[in-house]
Amino acid sequence: QVQLVESGGGLVQAGGSLRLSCDASRSTLRISVMGWYRQGSGNQRELVASITSGGRANYADSVKGRFSISTDNANNTVYLQMNSLKPEDTAVYYCNIQGRISPLRTFNYWGQGTQVTVSS
Repeated sequence: QVQLVESGGGLVQAGGSLRLSCDASRSTLRISVMGWYRQGSGNQRELVASITSGGRANYADSVKGRFSISTDNANNTVYLQMNSLKPEDTAVYYCNIQGRISPLRTFNYWGQGTQVTVSS
């Protein structure tokens, strides 16, 4: 069982900042991609940002220039720095890790989610 421990969510005013962390250090799996998704009320879960083990980052258009994803590969930890937050960023944010166990077996695990609320 892979455990992802998320932290850093909370309530912030518009224009403020938050930093999310996801600790996958208890995982012994070889992680290829770490990322953050979010799901707002009544919406589908969507990708916010992801980063490969090689450091290549990908962002949703809605957060480009405001959010930054980074990792501490030595500790299997991924961070999401969120600046200039907007009310529309309000959602539950989920950490995700993906990789390959063998040539034919992949894995895809989710954290429990952390609430981010941005007030106007």
